[in-house]
Amino acid sequence: MSEPARENPTWIETLREAVRGSEQDFTTIAVPRAVLLLAVPMVLEMSMESLFAVADMYFVAKLGPDAVATIGLTEALLALLYAMAMGLSAATNAVIARRTGERDADGASVAAVQVIAIATIGSIVLGVIGALFAPSLLALMGASPAVLAVGSGYASTMFAGCATIFLLFVINAAFRGAGDAAMAMRSLWLANGLNIALAPVLIFGFGPIPRMGVTGAAIATTISRGAGVIFQLVALARPNARLQIRARHLRLEPATMRELLSIAWAAAIQTLVETASWLGLVRILSSFGSKALAGYTIAMRVAMFALLPAFGLANAAATLVGQNLGAKEPERAERAVKTVARYNVAGLGAVSLAFAIVPQWFVGLFTDDVAAAAYAAQCLRVVALGFAFFGYGMVVVQAFNGAGDSKTPMVLNVVSFWFLKIPLAYLLARGVGLGPIGVFIAIAAAYTVQSVAAGVLFSRGRWKTAR
Repeated sequence: MSEPARENPTWIETLREAVRGSEQDFTTIAVPRAVLLLAVPMVLEMSMESLFAVADMYFVAKLGPDAVATIGLTEALLALLYAMAMGLSAATNAVIARRTGERDADGASVAAVQVIAIATIGSIVLGVIGALFAPSLLALMGASPAVLAVGSGYASTMFAGCATIFLLFVINAAFRGAGDAAMAMRSLWLANGLNIALAPVLIFGFGPIPRMGVTGAAIATTISRGAGVIFQLVALARPNARLQIRARHLRLEPATMRELLSIAWAAAIQTLVETASWLGLVRILSSFGSKALAGYTIAMRVAMFALLPAFGLANAAATLVGQNLGAKEPERAERAVKTVARYNVAGLGAVSLAFAIVPQWFVGLFTDDVAAAAYAAQCLRVVALGFAFFGYGMVVVQAFNGAGDSKTPMVLNVVSFWFLKIPLAYLLARGVGLGPIGVFIAIAAAYTVQSVAAGVLFSRGRWKTAR
């Protein structure tokens, strides 16, 4: 158990408590303090994910543009599976946060069991199908013969190990929903720290370990995330844990599964619509050659280094909304969202200036290929112009999800990404003749429109009675 909190702790004491792990009641303490206690470990969790993404790209970039293009194409394909994992994660956070706000600890634990069962079965089925057809899927995405030769093993391995990614995502969502953000942080730190250490060894070889190339990166990811899942399962069995699973919770409850799936399907489509739109962009960019695709992939990895911590803040908003609605405190939930949004906009606004002014410096850390670097710098500069809007939009979208209203963001994503982003990208890149920069402009425009529309709908307040 945590030590009793001081009545008026300093912000440094609050930060320490956040990293150590807090057992505060997030529905009663001051909103700014609740935001910090949840957001700090979530931001640190996502920062480690950012560090892993950048480190992974750094090592793979040493293998050349074809290896980088492999990562880009495979991630675009895996995004379809990640959409389902993220949809289930959104439902997990919403349901467990609501149970926690209602003071129903057993209900939260039973919901966690249902989530693990759904994620395990679904990921095994999808992983086997993806692993068997990975080369054909890469070819459909426009992979060149050189990319197919380099990347088929990577894609097959990533699909085969997708169960570890599914479970890592959804169990961390369960921890966050229960308010144990520090445990979610530790599990991802373990997984990604191990991944960063293993990746260069398996990619380039070391001692008796042979050089595996880009496939080594996939093996490192699967092993490391599997270790993270084992850590999570052990944590769920701890006595006195904030979220714990005991023998009495080990049962299947169709009613709880239906509740989870009723939120998850729209949240999955919400994410699927967004990720499928990236498939469309990758298909457009692949027609301009591997250099353009490699530049885009590098730029997106750099951008995610900044955006993932912002997603951590947004996740804090989802948890606070779910718990406060469970405690019958909708106005407090709204105050929490506005507080998180202010922090996010300020942080990403500052980052966008750096990316817009000196994108070459960031890109130069990952490649010395002149053509790929030029495309990457161009992409980073254009996309960064929309970061302040991204910061606000992602918080509001997560607030809807935390309330259990996954349908509103789903509709927003369909309009913003399928009716706007893809057609605009094709029009600017091909119709107007701007080339890859037309795709980059479309990305910034689509997220700006989504953020503005989400803000308008959030202000109407219907999310407060979504369930």
